[in-house]
Amino acid sequence: MGRTSKAVTSGLLICALAAVTVPAGLHLIPAFLPQDPAAVAVIPAAQLAPTGISTLTGIDPLSATAPLPDAAQLSADLTKALTFDGEGTFSMYVADASSGTPLFSQDGQTARIPASNLKLLTAAAALKTLGPDTHFTTEVLAGSSATEIVLRGGGDTMLAAGESDPEAVMGHAGLATLAQQTATALSKAGVAGPVTLTLDDTVFTGPSLNPKWTKGDVDAGEIAPIFPIALNAGRFHPEVLSGPRPQDSAMTTAQAFADALADAGVATTETIGRGTSTGAVLASVESATVAGQAQYMLAESDNYVAEALGRMVAVKMGSEASNAGAVAAVRQVVEQLGLPMNGVVSTDNCGLAEGNLISPERLVQMVSLMLADPSSDVGQALAGLPIAGLSGSLSQRFVAAPQLDGAGLVRAKTGSLNEVTALSGYVINSHGRLLVFSILGNGLTGGAAAARPVVDAAAAVLAAS
Repeated sequence: MGRTSKAVTSGLLICALAAVTVPAGLHLIPAFLPQDPAAVAVIPAAQLAPTGISTLTGIDPLSATAPLPDAAQLSADLTKALTFDGEGTFSMYVADASSGTPLFSQDGQTARIPASNLKLLTAAAALKTLGPDTHFTTEVLAGSSATEIVLRGGGDTMLAAGESDPEAVMGHAGLATLAQQTATALSKAGVAGPVTLTLDDTVFTGPSLNPKWTKGDVDAGEIAPIFPIALNAGRFHPEVLSGPRPQDSAMTTAQAFADALADAGVATTETIGRGTSTGAVLASVESATVAGQAQYMLAESDNYVAEALGRMVAVKMGSEASNAGAVAAVRQVVEQLGLPMNGVVSTDNCGLAEGNLISPERLVQMVSLMLADPSSDVGQALAGLPIAGLSGSLSQRFVAAPQLDGAGLVRAKTGSLNEVTALSGYVINSHGRLLVFSILGNGLTGGAAAARPVVDAAAAVLAAS
């Protein structure tokens, strides 16, 4: 079905399945099909789908009774779409969301490198274990003397240097706000500066760098040493998403806090040490919710946030909050959710490390678990999946034919490494049927960017089916 006119393009971009503005007058229905009709009443509004798409015609409302795509035609169309001029292989698996019926498989049960699609498992584990409404707390405690204060990290790696912004995820908690609270508490206690500032970053254990991350990726700023307290998801500036990162984000944060204290009228001694405290809490700020952080992590494909969330899962489970402990904890939770982990290899929680392997079929099962009940804890991840041509890491994709057929209709997690491209999520097809898919391209010697149009074209085929 042709959908390339300007009016149609405008309409497609309005079809966001969550966390976007829906034009007035559109009637909404659930973006999934629950077994219990009563569940519809508690579905968050952000996870409802429009029944109409602006001026676009020819797409039916979402329905479990809509016809399934013709298997032979779908197979032919997808096989053609997955044809690639360069070197590499594409594995794909497609299933109907409502019934679970497999609709297409091209090596779909073969484990491949998933890149950032592995973050789907991390998001599910964090939401299930920590709870979507949980906040991480950054505290200032009284130290061992009247003039010592201890800055204790509690898992918030998205702190801002300025004031807290209650409407934001990145920067929901700010060091300037924490410093003002601290200054007030010290004043009430009659403490005059300078004070000694100590950093407590002991929530996480073991090496801060995963040995499976390559030096090249660390040097390029794809990841950095992981600490339980950091500014801007382990970056120097929130708007600079690439390039070098702080190699000790915890100490960088402590120094920024010292600067904020100075602005608040509290002088500190020159040296910041590391230590712990059991003293009274003088001040505290809270992060955005775990749901907000998980959604941000998926939308922006943030490696640092993913690794921190994985370690916080281990903390909650009483396990060692190390690289290995976090990976094991996420695997355990995901398996408890109902996703078999036999044949799945995970060496980190963001998908950057060497050795990760999972099949498209398993990724389809993961997305299906989320779709089974979007009002559940794990279902909160759905609002973080980028929308084709509209948001997150898909905002600049699906903007030209033939991929345009998927604009506004495909919602999926992206993934990219030097020779890997991945896309896993769901799509509403032309008959209003909800389809779940995963595509993993591996061994792409020409680079991931050259292969993305192939992946996008295959997803667009599902939208048009």
